[in-house]
Amino acid sequence: MGVIGGFPILATADLPRLEAFYRSALGADRTFAFPDGRGAEDYVSLDFDGSKLGIGRVDVVPPEAGSISLWFYVDDLDDAYRRVLAAGGSSVAPPRPTPWGERVAEVRDPDGFLLYLATPPD
Repeated sequence: MGVIGGFPILATADLPRLEAFYRSALGADRTFAFPDGRGAEDYVSLDFDGSKLGIGRVDVVPPEAGSISLWFYVDDLDDAYRRVLAAGGSSVAPPRPTPWGERVAEVRDPDGFLLYLATPPD
């Protein structure tokens, strides 16, 4: 048996807010939603032009969530950084060159998950 795919799932107490953040900030499209039976969702799947992310609603976000980070390659780092901040994210480090040839910015989403926004290597 071999792994043929996978994707991260973030846990949040406010699924609509976090979904809206990723859709607004990084252009994600919703590809699936699992209803909670009360008119809202317990889970959504998002697609970022082939990259997948799940978001699940929980009553209490586990403290381990702060140790999770996500890496996104973007086509325009400066624009993506501005969009994340405008959508409610917060800056950890602005776009900057790295010793390995990429430009990278660090931001936090509204739930505090660390996001790396980067240009693909040359």
